[in-house]
Amino acid sequence: MSSQKVLLVDDSGVMRKIIVRALNAISITDVVEAADGAEALKLFNSDSFGLVLTDWNMPNMNGLELLTAIRATGSKVPVIMITTEAEQGRVLQAIQAGASNYLVKPFEQETLLNKLQKYVSVPA
Repeated sequence: MSSQKVLLVDDSGVMRKIIVRALNAISITDVVEAADGAEALKLFNSDSFGLVLTDWNMPNMNGLELLTAIRATGSKVPVIMITTEAEQGRVLQAIQAGASNYLVKPFEQETLLNKLQKYVSVPA
């Protein structure tokens, strides 16, 4: 993958810190943070990202709406949905909307890294 810049979207500052720390541990330090989908979409449209990690449940614009908006631009950038919602219908909804992968909170750092390996260069 060419760009290692990651757009991280979560309304929880604590969760963003946890994910940034996990990304930094695998040498991904170019992380742009957004607190909701509306802010993230503005950032996405004004920059180039190699990966989007987004929470599902957020104010203003949720993760599924953000994903739909990103796909509407024609972008094929990998989008990983992160959520506490593990029910099958939600997973299917995200995949049908174009999510590349899915991560259920709470998660171990190792689980996050395993999901990321397909999309970014993760040191062995």
